[in-house]
Amino acid sequence: MKLSARGHYGLIAMAYLAQREDEGTVPLKTIAMAEQIPDQFLEQILFSMRKAGLVTATRGPRGGYKLSRPSDQIKVGEIINALEGAIAPVDCLHSDTDQDCCVKTESCTTKFVWEKLRDTMVDVLDNISLRDIVERGNTLIGELGVKS
Repeated sequence: MKLSARGHYGLIAMAYLAQREDEGTVPLKTIAMAEQIPDQFLEQILFSMRKAGLVTATRGPRGGYKLSRPSDQIKVGEIINALEGAIAPVDCLHSDTDQDCCVKTESCTTKFVWEKLRDTMVDVLDNISLRDIVERGNTLIGELGVKS
């Protein structure tokens, strides 16, 4: 399974907002420029994040985006799910009924592998918060001697 640019950029944008969660709203153009994400693409991503209840938007000259909850309460799994949909390494794990997948559904000897992989991925993503990303990033910046 490969994460799309939408999921990748979405997580980057959300981490950017988490780094600035005490500063109020951040303009879309500021995020786009800082993270080198095309404005229109970022707008679509943040629309999905707002629809999922992960960010709030404020219009006007002082408008922008901010996290809807503290960064330690927003999990990476929520972000990826909002942008990519449910995680499923094979098509038969996407469908509600196994019949939509293939003719071997009843006798599939490998399905348990894909279910375990999905469950492990979901567990990892659901146990990493935006705050974890920010703290890890701050540690790396300190180790590299980079000024933020």
